[in-house]
Amino acid sequence: MRLLLTIAIVTLFVMPAAAAETHYVKMLNRNETGGMVFEPDYLEIAPGDTVKYLATHIGHNAATIDDFLPHGAKPFKGKINQEIEVTFTEPGFYGVKCTPHFDMGMVMLVQVGAGTPSSMVIPDGMPKDAITRFQKIVASVGKSK
Repeated sequence: MRLLLTIAIVTLFVMPAAAAETHYVKMLNRNETGGMVFEPDYLEIAPGDTVKYLATHIGHNAATIDDFLPHGAKPFKGKINQEIEVTFTEPGFYGVKCTPHFDMGMVMLVQVGAGTPSSMVIPDGMPKDAITRFQKIVASVGKSK
């Protein structure tokens, strides 16, 4: 009995916890979906996962959109032409933009944890092209599920 207890304790401390993943997003001037884009433009990740935004083309950054992140989540803003790593801990939807190209619709959606993208609410005051891009993202996710 003591041996079984010892094995159980050792196993508990030696086995690694579920490892968080790192996801990579390119910031691009153009791809097959159009100009000024994140690739991919939608991620579904687990709480604790990290997203690394890659400065693939010059002139871009990644930043949260005001009022488009879960309650309690910390906003972030990367510098132009620099990579940024962000660990997402709060479940919900995060709108991410490239600050200089926000008006041109350079946005992406990060879903942390469970949820349905069609249930997310786009905040008021968003540029028209950003709204259009978010609508396309939600429509494409709906087709793939």
